[in-house]
Amino acid sequence: MGCDGGTIPKRHELVKGPRKVEKADKNAELVAKWHYCALSQEKLRRPIVACELGRLYNKDAIIEFLLDKSADKAPIKAASHIKSIKNVTELKLADNPAWSGDKESIKGDKYDDMQSARFICPVVGLEMNGRHRFCFLRNCGCVFSERALKEIKSEVCHKCGVPFQEEDVIILNGNKEDVEVLKKRMEDRRLKSKLEKKSKKSKSAESASQQASPGPSKAKDGKDCVSSSSGEKRQVTITKSSDNGNSSVPGKVNKASATTTKRSIADSEKSEAYKSIFTSHSSAKRSKEECSNWVTHTAYCF
Repeated sequence: MGCDGGTIPKRHELVKGPRKVEKADKNAELVAKWHYCALSQEKLRRPIVACELGRLYNKDAIIEFLLDKSADKAPIKAASHIKSIKNVTELKLADNPAWSGDKESIKGDKYDDMQSARFICPVVGLEMNGRHRFCFLRNCGCVFSERALKEIKSEVCHKCGVPFQEEDVIILNGNKEDVEVLKKRMEDRRLKSKLEKKSKKSKSAESASQQASPGPSKAKDGKDCVSSSSGEKRQVTITKSSDNGNSSVPGKVNKASATTTKRSIADSEKSEAYKSIFTSHSSAKRSKEECSNWVTHTAYCF
C-alpha cells in the first residue's frame, strides 16, 4: 500500500516547486570563448582574426563562410554581421613562453590545465585566458591588456607605433554592455563609409560630364575655338590689316571695307585695259589680212 514500515517523506519530495535555472560553468565558458573559434567551434590556430564585436575566429573558417553561397546555408548568429573579409582584423599576438602546448599531453597521462593561456600581453605580461580584459587596435591588429592601455596612456601603439583613437580600441569577448557599444560604433562606421562612397561616385560622374562637354577654350595663335550646341568646334581666325601690320579691331571695320573696294576698282580698271589692248591688236591683225587679200585679188584681175 505504501507509506508504511517507517518511511517518512520529505516536503520537497511531495511538493513540486519551481525548477532552478541551470548555470553554465564559468570556467568552461571562458575556455570556449578564448580557446575555440566562435564560428567553427574548433581550436584557435594562427592566423587568428577578430570581428568588430570582439569575437575570435580562425581565418580559414571566415573565408569558407564567405565563399559559401549556397541557398541552403544556415544563418549563423556569430558571423551574421560579417559581410566581407574587410570586416575582420588579423591579430598580432605575443606567445606565452610558459605555455608548453599540447605536446606533453599527447598520451593522456598528464593534467591539461585549461587556464594556462597561449598568448600574453606584451607590455604587462598578463595571460590572455579570460581572467583579464584584453583588447586590440583595429588599425594595426596588436593585442594588449586593458590594464596596459590604462597605465601607459599613449596615442600610438605600444608595439608598432601606429597612431590610434579611442574608437579604434575593441574589447575582446566583452560583456553585453561592451557588445552594444561596439555594435553602435560598427553601424556608425559603416554608414559613414557608405556616404563617402556615394560622394565619391557623384564627384566622378560630375568630372566625367565636364570632360564630355568642355566649355569654350581660350584663343591660341590668333584662332578662337567656339563650341556649338551639337558639340562641333568652329575656328574663327583674326585677320590682320596691311596698314602698319596691326591686327584688325571691330572698330575699324569701315577702313578694311574701303581698302577692299579700292582694290576691286583697280582690278576692274586693269582688266578693261587688258581688254582694250587685246581688241586693238585683233582689229589691226584683221585689217592687215584684208589688205593682203585685196592685193592678191587685183593682181589676179590684171
